[in-house]
Amino acid sequence: MYSTALRPVPLAPEISLHLADPSVGLFDLTGGEFRSDEPPPFWAFAWAGGQALARYLLDHPDEVAGRRVLDVATGSGVAAVAAARAGAAAVAVTDINPDAVAAAHRNAAANDVTISDISNMPDVILAGDVFYSPAVAPEMTAFLRAARRDRNATVLVGDPGRGFFPGHLFTRVADYEVPVPKALEDTPTLLTTIWRMR
Repeated sequence: MYSTALRPVPLAPEISLHLADPSVGLFDLTGGEFRSDEPPPFWAFAWAGGQALARYLLDHPDEVAGRRVLDVATGSGVAAVAAARAGAAAVAVTDINPDAVAAAHRNAAANDVTISDISNMPDVILAGDVFYSPAVAPEMTAFLRAARRDRNATVLVGDPGRGFFPGHLFTRVADYEVPVPKALEDTPTLLTTIWRMR
């Protein structure tokens, strides 16, 4: 397991997560290697999109209060924890990496909230930092559009301008200047937008 410590989330210090040291980059934790058989530990960082979603939900609890929430590609679980803190009726997480799901549960416990791995027809779907590659973006777009169209779910996305975001499908809700580790992003902050799918 990678070395982490319980640290406050920069944009949402009400929440603390088990995170890597801010001086450490993503591939520093893997010995500088990328291995296709083992996903990098994305869950050891509070990415800008997740932080922005967390801040937005904590400041606008009406978005999730009393509703069933699914946090897709949860990573550290920061958005899921914020949704639970904001009064969601139930919060579920999913991620292609089982270590991320485990990290989200560990972080929920550290914040005295409960999340699950099973979502029964979510009312709200959260997605932070999911449009980061040309391979992943179309799949994520199709999943979110189906949830919006078929279940009338509210879809909220936190995106720091990763480059593959389908902006024409969304309406801008809020902007945040999110503090991020320079070792991770090569900049101390990222302008990150909360988007609502039309």
